[in-house]
Amino acid sequence: MTENLSNTHETYEDLLPLPPAGRREFLQRFGAGVGGVALAEMLAKSQSASAATEIDRGVLGEPHFAPKAKRIIYLFQSGAPSHLDLYDYKPLLNEKHGEQLPDSVRGNQRLTAMSGNQASLPLVGSPFKFTQHEGGAWFSETVPHIAGVADKLCVVNSMYTEAINHGPGVTFLQTGTQIAGRPSFGAWLSYGLGQENTNLPSFVVLITKGKGGQPLGAHLWGSGFVPSKHQGVLFRAAEDPVLYLRNPAGIDLASRRKLLDRLKELHEHQLSTTPDAEIQSRIDNYEMAFRMQESIPEATNISQEPQHVLDMYGPDVGTPGTFAANCLLARRLAERGARFIQLYHQDWDHHGNILGGIPALCKETDQPSAALIKDLDQHGLLDDTLVVWGGEFGRTNYCQGKIQANFGRDHHPRCFSIWMAGGGVKAGSVYGQSCEYGYNIAENGIHIHDLHATLLHLMGIDHERLTYKFQGRRYRLTDVHGKVVEGVLG
Repeated sequence: MTENLSNTHETYEDLLPLPPAGRREFLQRFGAGVGGVALAEMLAKSQSASAATEIDRGVLGEPHFAPKAKRIIYLFQSGAPSHLDLYDYKPLLNEKHGEQLPDSVRGNQRLTAMSGNQASLPLVGSPFKFTQHEGGAWFSETVPHIAGVADKLCVVNSMYTEAINHGPGVTFLQTGTQIAGRPSFGAWLSYGLGQENTNLPSFVVLITKGKGGQPLGAHLWGSGFVPSKHQGVLFRAAEDPVLYLRNPAGIDLASRRKLLDRLKELHEHQLSTTPDAEIQSRIDNYEMAFRMQESIPEATNISQEPQHVLDMYGPDVGTPGTFAANCLLARRLAERGARFIQLYHQDWDHHGNILGGIPALCKETDQPSAALIKDLDQHGLLDDTLVVWGGEFGRTNYCQGKIQANFGRDHHPRCFSIWMAGGGVKAGSVYGQSCEYGYNIAENGIHIHDLHATLLHLMGIDHERLTYKFQGRRYRLTDVHGKVVEGVLG
């Protein structure tokens, strides 16, 4: 039986354009080709911007349907923030503080080794005050700035996952599977939709500098088995945000261009005999790096921002690598055409010191997160930019160890909270609900696969139709699962 391929897409090997020999002939006839155009644009400012490299439209060519969002900024809070101390108000826990978690609530859920050997599981209420805001959402006193933009948020209190430890949990959120090696969310978007700006990578990664907690590996923003040109580009908090962009001493721009042209000829000769997608990716990556020599310094120069914008993000914005500086940089990258901007902020793993740790982390993230939403809105970008905030799972309603003033909470995958803003989600709303103990889903649960399907839908992609054939099987971000959550759509 002939396989129906109408809703799938083959690998890059199946989609290579004209034969390499014809391409080389074309480039020889018209000079330096793509590289020549890039050089002319950088050396002669009068060159029209339309003469730049042809934009990579991705394997889809265009979205499956009209998108609500053109880009995503994902504010990932690594370590698992406590939903019970931030967004999921449970007064019953304060009433029953110190009592044992009922067996009827726990059921047969497995526990981590850190609390599985405890003689008892005493319930603990949140030490923080909560207030209710527009749409019915509750916010802890630790996030006053985020509460101030409640009218822009869709708060989800019914997320769940199977992962109970950090490594698999973070990997699941970033790649759609608990096992490392698959393409990350940003790589799937880049593969499917390509670029908006030829001078910037479509997928950028920003990590808060100097934070502890669980390690973050490059597999979280890797390309897996899709071509490596789609992997995330890590921007550092340093003089050179991207490594190896600057020319070595004694090498000027024209010399670098000549070197790349000769290297490109060698790669194209190899491609003519070995049609490997990675060879084409290598060519594309070299060309992108050359173009970024000019675009990256401009995009990362936040000194161009007016003082009132800097003030909005808070006092840390002037320190490179802080969450505040990265949030502002995310807005600058969004307006310049980056398609997926991934921020990581670590150290939310509060097995102890909830009373001191949560406020400290919120001091670093609350104001910048709210400022990003306001800033996008003021620039006319919020309507088509989807902002997502959340971690890999939640925290337990019981105390880890003995009850004490500065208690901690263990890992909890059965329910947790995230919020989204802009990009087609229902503003000023709450979706889903956990039980009165904040331990199980009470209504409208959203699995990780459902979240991914919904985010892709907002970007105009049918998650079942963006696939990649690898080792004889067609893979997708949502594997064989996932459904679009209509209730969060605006």
